[in-house]
Amino acid sequence: MPPADQLITAATRLRDDLRPLRFTEPTSHVYCPLDYAWTPHEAYLRRFGDSRKKVVLVGMNPGPWGMTQTGVPFGEIAAVRDWMGIHEPVGKPENEHPKRRVVGFDCEQSEVSGRRLWGLFKERFGSAEAFFKDHFVANYCPLVFMENSGRNRTPDKLPADETAAMENHCDTHLRSVIEALQPEWVIGVGAFAQERAQRAHDALGGTFKVGRILHPSPASPAANRDWAGTATKQMVQMGVWK
Repeated sequence: MPPADQLITAATRLRDDLRPLRFTEPTSHVYCPLDYAWTPHEAYLRRFGDSRKKVVLVGMNPGPWGMTQTGVPFGEIAAVRDWMGIHEPVGKPENEHPKRRVVGFDCEQSEVSGRRLWGLFKERFGSAEAFFKDHFVANYCPLVFMENSGRNRTPDKLPADETAAMENHCDTHLRSVIEALQPEWVIGVGAFAQERAQRAHDALGGTFKVGRILHPSPASPAANRDWAGTATKQMVQMGVWK
């Protein structure tokens, strides 16, 4: 089976496995872009997951103005629409939060993490095709968690008893992505994702190297001081980039 077909099969399985899970307060709303934004997500996998990769970068979960809106990891609107050339219809999540509307590619907010991440890759590689020739970007968990106030909750803030089943499915999915793309490197974007990459490494018998770059979140003071320069140095120091 071609790599893109393997990725689509794995994403479909993950979506279906996660659907029955329930989370308790203070989590009040959970979105799954693999449901309502499946069309652009599938287009992303089909277009850019069509070959083996040297490097797979892994994020944690969707940001509110990125993958939540576009179905693409770190999916800042302009990067997905203008650089990747993906502009597909997006539906609505079940139980939509009134303060966290999903409007797809009509979203006017910018996902800072995605703008920084894809901006670096555009600056370094030029075209999306040049970047994706040897690289791919995935998310560990496709779910978006919110409190009743609309405040975002990241998976690392959820209680362990709620995340056990979720992480089991997400771990299986990450291993499937790695098996499909056969990378030399799996790079966690942040410590959480690096830890999940290390789990996959251990489960798969150490067939690839694991690394980490600084997460580009604006909540990180370090990321607000030349994130692109820092991430580039980290990739070069690891030997991923020259």
